[in-house]
Formats: sequence, structure tokens, C-alpha cells
Amino acid sequence: MDVDLRKIRYFVAVAERLHFGRAAEELHIAQPVLSRQIKALESELKVQLFRRDRRSTELTPAGEQLLADARPLLASAAAMRRRAVRAARVADTFTVGFMPGLIVTDAVRTLAARHPDLDIEVVRTSWKDQADVVRDGRVDVSHVRMPVDPTGLETVPLLAEQRVVVLPGNHRLAGKESVGIADLADERLLQNPDAVPEWRDIVAARGARERWSQPLIHTTEEKLEHVAARRGVVVLPLSAAMFYTRPDISYVPVNDIPPSHVCLAWANGRHHGLVEEYVGIAVGSGGEPGRANADGH
Repeated sequence: MDVDLRKIRYFVAVAERLHFGRAAEELHIAQPVLSRQIKALESELKVQLFRRDRRSTELTPAGEQLLADARPLLASAAAMRRRAVRAARVADTFTVGFMPGLIVTDAVRTLAARHPDLDIEVVRTSWKDQADVVRDGRVDVSHVRMPVDPTGLETVPLLAEQRVVVLPGNHRLAGKESVGIADLADERLLQNPDAVPEWRDIVAARGARERWSQPLIHTTEEKLEHVAARRGVVVLPLSAAMFYTRPDISYVPVNDIPPSHVCLAWANGRHHGLVEEYVGIAVGSGGEPGRANADGH
């Protein structure tokens, strides 16, 4: 059976709102039309997707499963369209993504010098979207900080750099030449402990309760505001910490945890010449992690 993406979009709109009227308004269609489309989808799939009465609309188990499958399906279809559009104008435009602290200037300049008519754009990414912008075609290639979900991506190592702990300016450890991860076991961590498994393991080994921020603080800027307010600490790659330098915080190298790794990432199977050329340029130059050297020192 062929999947009608329009009906799937209609289904997701209703499933997310659990209200046919509000979903119809969002979709800019009449509610009876929306209801007919959902009934047609149920008929095609031979399942009931919603339970409805005068007061409420609920998903059935089949509806819950379809919603889980529909979201990545629609995202993949949107990415396919974007990549097709980009491929049509690939001779004119090339887009490079980068995480804060990673400077792409040299590689971009080299590519621009080789292709004077090429319009090269750069896009700042974040921990939340650094892989998504590659998969959905918003960028052709991106400088990503590991780990990332490798689904749909090809990657090549670019550089490694030291990790540091970011502290309030008047913290007891501020100004030290370096610290060990055990020195931070009593601190509140302002990030998911999975990002610093060495800290998590030390805390677990001591039988102590993990002290980390809940709910999670997602942006680095927000984390640093909390650090400055003495609400906790955060472990970052050196170049990211240097990128966000401010007078009320300090950073100290953590000497006994592995470095942060940076890779170049592009969509799986995307082997057009400009991607391969840019990867060759960036890998050949050893990358440029902010003001840090490739070895992180």
C-alpha cells in the first residue's frame, strides 16, 4: 500500500492536538474534510486510530504506534525535498555548519578561493540540532562535537581537544593549573551526566546521589548563567569555554578525562565533489578549534 503523506500529516495534526477542530484550523481546511481524510486513512490501514465521543478524542494503540512512526517519516520526507532543492542549486551554493568555538574560516576561505563563483554560507549549530541540520539538508557539511547520533551520517575525525570545567570566578578551584574529575564529585553538574560519564561513575562509586540539574538546561549560555550564580559547574571542550569567556566565570583543565572529539559530518551517500573537496581541505589543515591547537593544549 502506498502511503499518502498528506493524510499522514493530517493524522499527526489531530494526534498532537487531540482535537479535530483545532487541527483543522491549523491545517487551514474545513473540519468535515479533515474528518473524511482521517476516516479514509483508517480504511486504508484497516485500523481505528482515534476513539471519539462528545467530550474527548483519544488515540488508540494503533494510533499511538502510527504517531511514533509518522513523525520520522514526515521529517525524512521534508529532508528529501530540501536535499533535492539544494542539489538543484549545488553549483551555486554550499553551506557549512559549525558548533560554537569551532572556527571554519580557513577552510571556507580556501574553498572560496578555488570556486570564486560559489556562494558559501555558514550556519551556527547547537548540541540539540548539530546532526539534524546535516540529515535534513540545511547544511552540506558540518563541524560537529561528538557524540552524535550517527543515523544517516558519514563522519571523519577532525581534531581532539582538552575538556575543562567551568566554575564561578570565586570558586575554591578557580585559578588552579588543573583538577581531577574526583575534585568535582561534590559539585552540581549543569548538564546530562551522560555527557560526563567519568563524573557520573565517580559519584556512583562513592554511593552518593547524583547531583545534576533537573530539568536539563539545554543552551550553553543558560548553563553559564547558572555557573556564574554559583548553582553548579559544567564541563566543556576548551574552545567552547574560551568562546564564552566572561569575567564572572573561569575554566580549569580536567587532567584525567578523555578529550572532546570533533568530526566533519555529511549526509550518508552525499558524495558530490564540493563535499569531498571541503572535507579534504578541512582534514588537511587539521581543523581549527577556536584558539586551541588540534591537540587541545
